[in-house]
Amino acid sequence: MPFRKHPKDAPPQPAPKRPHTTGLAGEAARVQHDGAGVPAGLRVAAVTGAYLLIIALAVYLVVTVLVRLAPLTLAIVAALLTTALMQPVAGGLRRLRAPAWAAALGGVLTLLLAIALPFTLITNRVVGQWGRLREQTEQGLLRIRQWLVEGPLPVSQRQLDAALDGIIAGARNAAPDPVGGATAAAEVLTAVVLALVLMFFLLKDGEQMARWTLDLVPDRHRSRVAAAAAAGWRTLVSYIRGTFMVAAVDGIGIGVGLAIIGVPLALPLGLLTFVSAFIPIVGATLAGAVAVLVALVSNGVTDALLALGVVLAVQQAEGNLLQPLIMGRALRLHPAVILVVVTAGTLLAGVAGAVVAVPIVAIAYRVARSLRETREAPAQEPAEPVPDAPG
Repeated sequence: MPFRKHPKDAPPQPAPKRPHTTGLAGEAARVQHDGAGVPAGLRVAAVTGAYLLIIALAVYLVVTVLVRLAPLTLAIVAALLTTALMQPVAGGLRRLRAPAWAAALGGVLTLLLAIALPFTLITNRVVGQWGRLREQTEQGLLRIRQWLVEGPLPVSQRQLDAALDGIIAGARNAAPDPVGGATAAAEVLTAVVLALVLMFFLLKDGEQMARWTLDLVPDRHRSRVAAAAAAGWRTLVSYIRGTFMVAAVDGIGIGVGLAIIGVPLALPLGLLTFVSAFIPIVGATLAGAVAVLVALVSNGVTDALLALGVVLAVQQAEGNLLQPLIMGRALRLHPAVILVVVTAGTLLAGVAGAVVAVPIVAIAYRVARSLRETREAPAQEPAEPVPDAPG
């Protein structure tokens, strides 16, 4: 009878190998291997949902901190935007052999002059036309009131008075108290001063700041991070310069058109259009509505229709020609995405959030795309860490 080995003497059988995949697919495969009693689709959905919840929580915490530190956040964002806009001025002064501090100071002073000069002209114009504008506004409001009461709309004098009283009461309730207004003004002033100081240092020492930041990155990732940072900075520069050009065309076009029609305060309305154009999609529409309303109140229905035609013509030329030509390469975002981003920024941080939401998303998109494109590239030390760094 042949000798049989006892079962406990048999060599141990190796455990089945698990798939050595990585990422979400690998996690799903491990979940399928470990949880045989749960349907595969439910296990994958649970893992995916857990990842999404963790990401959403992290984004929520970051946004909450940024909103709580709103003056500091806005100062940093404003400094980056103005640095991208004024970098050619500082670069030109450096090419003229100016010291770094003088070139940076020249960029800051150029920005302040570009802001102060139009507001000074507009203030003088408003003061000079205030009496005539007040008379025209009162006459226009009386005409609108009479048309509402005597026109085809079923509106009585009592209903109109009640609606006006409600609007006035709502405006008074929405107005901040003196203490809150003073606090908000102090925060805005602090943010403006901090933004100018940061802008000066970015124009003066931007390249050294970028290199110092890049030295904190591990050597094996430094090339990819440098490429992503350069792509993000180029996107910011393209966005702010393109937005400036589009806003200038909008402001000049609508301002000149209103001046030809004879609408009062044409220059202030043109400047309002220029400033509002920095809020994508929504800003130009609101500025155009204000211009048409001023024309209606001051000059009547005919001039209001003419102003509406000017606003629509300028905005159509901007949307169909300037935006694709100037902003298309900078953003590469669908208009629906831009509208959602602007709405989210407005809900989170008001007008300031609407202004900074689109460039933040555009930069994040370009950085993520650059990191994905360079994922398989061999790691190497770049000759210039961030070629397009400010300064």
